[in-house]
Order: sequence, then structure tokens, then C-alpha cells
Amino acid sequence: MPIMQVFVLEGRSEEQKAAFIAAATEAAAAHLDAPADSVRIIMTDMPLTNFGRAGKTAKQIWDEKAEAEGRR
Repeated sequence: MPIMQVFVLEGRSEEQKAAFIAAATEAAAAHLDAPADSVRIIMTDMPLTNFGRAGKTAKQIWDEKAEAEGRR
């Protein structure tokens, strides 16, 4: 029974999450020789403030990018 744990930054729609789960299940079944009904996927939304890169939170990085692009 394959179990996949996926962390994503918040903001994805229910449709995007469902599509990912369907595609990941299909890939696991095809490449791990496991029945699709045995595949388990745990998806965790992370707040933008709970992930960082280069000393800044993802929220800070996204806000700075939006401001630089004139979207704020």
C-alpha cells in the first residue's frame, strides 16, 4: 500500500487538489504496481508564513514579487 505525503503552500483550489490526487494515484498505480484503491495520499496545506527560503517567508517573497510586478 503506497502512502504519499505531500506538502503544498496554501491557496490551491479543491479542484487542483483533487486533480493532483487523481494524477498521483494513477502514477503510483502504474509505476509501483499497486492497485489504485490501495494508494493513500496525505495532502497538507501549509500557511505561507510556515515556509521560508533565503531568510524570508513565502508570504514575504510573494508579496515582494507582487509589488515589483505592480500587482499591489
